[in-house]
Amino acid sequence: MSEVLLAPVVCLVDDDASIRKSISRLLDSADYGVHAFNEPQVFLDYIATHPVPVVVLDIWMPGMTGVELLARLCARSPQTRVVFVTARDDPAAEVTVMQAGAFAFLHKPLDDELFLNAIRRAFESARSGVERPATAKAG
Repeated sequence: MSEVLLAPVVCLVDDDASIRKSISRLLDSADYGVHAFNEPQVFLDYIATHPVPVVVLDIWMPGMTGVELLARLCARSPQTRVVFVTARDDPAAEVTVMQAGAFAFLHKPLDDELFLNAIRRAFESARSGVERPATAKAG
């Protein structure tokens, strides 16, 4: 009897449908499963009943910013590794989320290799239980 190996699943929270689609395609091409959410609250409802090892968050979303979502996520699921993506050059936001426990911070348009490397390292960290590495900044 052969075992069925499930692809690791990345959650993705971004209010921009085109970004969700492109990131989902990129993750799929690298053999990751994707659960995409267009609203932070829907994602928070999801994590109440599902373990989430890695999530990709947009930092600027209407209703709840990625920074606010990170705070709620850390309280509910501290083992989840968070990779932030943003189109804005905002050094203060970058420092804030990295100090608050984000795993990586990347700028759109994403460098595919850099992004997938951050996802891979986030899964490795989640599996090992190690805190984010000293070189967590990516991009």
